[in-house]
Amino acid sequence: MLAADANSFFWWQWVVDHQGTVRDRIIEHIQQTMIAVGVGFAIAVVLSIIALRFEWTARPITRLTGIIYTIPSLALFTVLIPITHLTLLTAEIALVSYTLLNLVPNIVAGIQGVPQATRDAADGMGMGRVRRFWSVELPLAAPQIFAGLRIATVSTIGLVTISSFVALGGGVGSFINDGRNRGFSTPIVLGVALSIILAVGFDLLFVIGQWLATPWARRAR
Repeated sequence: MLAADANSFFWWQWVVDHQGTVRDRIIEHIQQTMIAVGVGFAIAVVLSIIALRFEWTARPITRLTGIIYTIPSLALFTVLIPITHLTLLTAEIALVSYTLLNLVPNIVAGIQGVPQATRDAADGMGMGRVRRFWSVELPLAAPQIFAGLRIATVSTIGLVTISSFVALGGGVGSFINDGRNRGFSTPIVLGVALSIILAVGFDLLFVIGQWLATPWARRAR
């Protein structure tokens, strides 16, 4: 039997009693998010390089990422389960796929936005195509890239929450699923609140990171 306070909208003592579980779910949520965004960013860089090097591939790559993004998340999770089963891999395949729409176009747009005079100056210093990309073009594209990372990360935090509905971890989303199944509002409120806090927190981290990583943009403003 639950105490009378359990019938309230939010029972703080329940959170205190389960603080270890809360901590573990927050860590799990962050880990799943960072894996997805990290792997997605690596794949997006490769796809962007291909799109920039072979211009005819840009439209098919962009369309493919757009098609994947239009697939409802629960549907994609469900389709993958028979193939990779109820594992972290199943969740991460879907999560990584969803990051690409936000990352690839921003990386490509950022690189294309680098002034030609800057490229010419890099060539004049003896830089090859590869060195110019990593040392000049990619850093100057940082504002666009950070914008894509911010959107991809916040979106992924929400999708990790949804993955709990098909028993794929789900981080703090597991509280929402648990509360829904038991008709118990406290874990639902907790899960929703933690999801929002994580999304806002990571968004602020990227804003600060962009501010620190692009001093030339601050001087320009």
